[in-house]
This record gives sequence, C-alpha cells and structure tokens, in this order.
Amino acid sequence: MDDQEPKKPRRIRYKGTHPKAFKEKYKELQPEQYAADIEKVMSQGRTPAGMHRSICVNEIMELLQIQPGQTGMDATLGYGGHSLEILKRLVPGGRLFATDVDPFELPRTKERLEALGYGEDVLIIKKMNFSGIDLITAEAGPLNFVLADLGVSSMQIDNPERGFSFKIEGPLDLRLNPKSGRSAAMLLKTISKNELAEIFAVNSDEPYAMSIASAITTELAKGKTIETTTHLQEIIKNALEFLPAESRKEEIKKACQRCFQALRIEVNDEFGMLDKFLEKLPDALATGGRVAILSFHSGEDRRVKKAFQTFFRSGIYSEVAPDPIRASVEEINTNPRARSAKLRWAIKA
Repeated sequence: MDDQEPKKPRRIRYKGTHPKAFKEKYKELQPEQYAADIEKVMSQGRTPAGMHRSICVNEIMELLQIQPGQTGMDATLGYGGHSLEILKRLVPGGRLFATDVDPFELPRTKERLEALGYGEDVLIIKKMNFSGIDLITAEAGPLNFVLADLGVSSMQIDNPERGFSFKIEGPLDLRLNPKSGRSAAMLLKTISKNELAEIFAVNSDEPYAMSIASAITTELAKGKTIETTTHLQEIIKNALEFLPAESRKEEIKKACQRCFQALRIEVNDEFGMLDKFLEKLPDALATGGRVAILSFHSGEDRRVKKAFQTFFRSGIYSEVAPDPIRASVEEINTNPRARSAKLRWAIKA
C-alpha cells in the first residue's frame, strides 16, 4: 500500500461549460499539460489567463545581436519569454542576469526556465528593481546587452487578486510587489484632489483628470472607502456622465485604463525607477554594448527617448534609434496587446 502513487488533486469545479473565474482556468494555469488547447487560444489572437506573450521578440533579438559567451541583463524578467530567446543564443559560456520585483511570478518563471535546462550556471535571477543595475554590474562586470520590457505582464493583469484590471472585481492594489509599499486604495485615502488630478494628468495624460479626482475625493469625504477595482470604475463612470451619449461608453473605458495606469505608476514609483535605470545604464554597458527598451505609453517613451538623445549628443552612445520600432501588423493581429508598444535602442560608444 505504501508504494501506491498519491492521488492527483481534483481541479476546482465551476458552473457552466467553461471556467470563468481566474482560479478555475485549470488549462491556462497549467499550460504544460494542455499545449494543444493553449495553442488554439493563442491562434485566435488571445492571451490565455496566467500566461504572457512577449512582444517584438524578433526585432529585439535582431537589435541586441546576442552571441554565445556574452554577459547580459533582462531587466524585467516577467514570464521569461524574452529571456528564453536570449538564453538560446547565449550558450555556451554566456550568462544572463535577470531581475524582477514580483514575488509570485518570479519563482514560477525560474522553475519554468530551469525545467528547460537553464540553471544558475547561465541564468542568475535577482528579486530586485532594475534601477539597481549598478549592483548587477558589480557582480557581472560590464554588460554586452540589456533588455527592459516596461509593460505589465498579462499574468498580473489577468489575476483579479492583483487589482490591475477594472474589468473584474478585485482589491484596488496595483502594486508589482504586493508585499512592499502602499496599495492604490491606501494612496487614495491620503491624497488631496489637486494631487490626485496631477497624478492622472502627468502619469497618463488623462483629459478629465480634475473631474475624476473631484468625484473620488467627494466619495471619500462622505466617509466611504474605495477598496475594489469595480468601485473605482463606477466612480469614474459616474464622473463622466456629462459626455455625449454616442461616445460616452468608449471614453469611459479609456479613462478607466488611463486612471488605473496612472495609479499603478504612482504606487510603484515607476517613473522614478525608470529615471534611475536610464541614468545608470551607460556605465553598465561595455564598449559596443547594446540596449533595447520596450515601452507602452507616452510617459515612459518620452523618458527613454530623452535619455538616449542626451547621452548620444554627449558622445556616450554612438547610435540611438531615430524613431521607435512598432510591432508588425501580423503580430498585432495575433496579440492585440502589442499595439501600443514602442521599441527604442542605443549602442554604447
């Protein structure tokens, strides 16, 4: 009896013919066991829950020109899609340092890549923000290449418990590392109307920043709390009832996207971390070292463009992207999340 294999745990039961809740999607959350089903979902231009599809992979690999034996950095490991393609080109003899702050996804990605044969001899993973790139080079030495994908991963967006999406109810959190710092709900409790409007305007170019900020602070002034994603969505919706009926629904959707983005940037200090990373980047690169940065909204892209051009004019970079590279029409058709991506690059003199 002791030699019998333990019974496999039964999957979570769900109502209807297809699982709707994130935690019920057993196929997407165990992609290695349902490869054919996952491929079918992806062929329809959708990203399965719990997974992430890396963007502009071919373009990035062409720009970085990775060779066996080099040392490089994936500053935003995420699901590990870009890292996997890099690792294929680095061996034998190369090393990839990868960083991320997400305490939940990091061990899962490490496990997936180790299962593919990429252990600590070639892949060194650090739980840290990429703004500490100088700590990486203190151990690794000058880097031949650096990649930073600044987008939020699909796994984070799809999981309602992370609070990144307004489409499904979840805690209004928005932290990349929920174990550190204050959540978006906590931020709203301590901020003034003008400060909140500035966050919406500066972080995401929200045209209705003051109207939305006023509605949020009025709700809080009544003694209420805003603890869930759907509650915040409802406040934004009500604040924009003055919009013309024919465009109201679409404008409210865009406003929700921008406001959630702005709060996410604020609670994670994303602009501050990016500025530090861009400032330290030239010293981290070896002569001839290449960097590729993938951004997804204007605030990020402006910072990357300005830093690259500043260091180019001072002779620190020998070449920089004259214009951003966009995802191909074919990629956008199969992965709509690639539509807003902008890829910029630079080469160390």
